[in-house]
Amino acid sequence: MLKHIVVMKFKAGVTEGQIQDIKNSLGTLPGKITQIRHFEFGRDVLKTERSYDFALVAAFDDLDSLKAYQLHPEHLPVLEKVRNACETILAVDYEWP
Repeated sequence: MLKHIVVMKFKAGVTEGQIQDIKNSLGTLPGKITQIRHFEFGRDVLKTERSYDFALVAAFDDLDSLKAYQLHPEHLPVLEKVRNACETILAVDYEWP
């Protein structure tokens, strides 16, 4: 199993409407991309100096499944929305039992 973790820092001026659109768009992906085994996301609640604004945690069977997700035509427009709204996006992918 492979975990895919993404944290995002929004650009100054990103609106609540844009963030809600990202959340809505992300929420549709598990029903459209069969490679997704687990998918959760949400906004930071602590809002400390070291906090990022938003996180996503997903699980895939293997690296090939993750790559298929990343290139999936339903994922690409959502990724574009995220890229447009964020000043920083960090990711880590690791294997777990």
